[in-house]
Amino acid sequence: MTSFARAADLLAVDPGADLGVSRWITISQDRINQFAQCTEDDQWIHVDADRARSGPYGGTIAHGYLTLSLAATMLTEVIHVGGIGAAVNYGANKVRFPNPVPVGAKVRGHVRLGATSRRGEMIEACYALTVEIQGATKPACVAELVVLYT
Repeated sequence: MTSFARAADLLAVDPGADLGVSRWITISQDRINQFAQCTEDDQWIHVDADRARSGPYGGTIAHGYLTLSLAATMLTEVIHVGGIGAAVNYGANKVRFPNPVPVGAKVRGHVRLGATSRRGEMIEACYALTVEIQGATKPACVAELVVLYT
């Protein structure tokens, strides 16, 4: 884990600095089903194992947004910023899903620091997140995430 005593310390780090990787997270069918239920996205490629076996991926796959929803967990496993009131997920500047995540796969987040700036009393930090699939050459997700530290 990469730690900073306070958010302003991020301003001194060069953009592109490698901050580390999170633990591997298994994407089970149960996790996919629960996400489908919460989001009301029950497309068959995610939840119908029988139909998905003859589909384009040979089985069910995780929702892209399920993969992206793990970003907060991945960030908190990789980076700690002390002395803050809150860390607010401000949004994403860019998100792509270049590779589907098959059921049973393991994913982890590789985090690099992007641009940082002052925003009034807050510090804005952009993080480049690459969600890797264990054993795959292409990532599941690449995203530029924006966090505000108060």
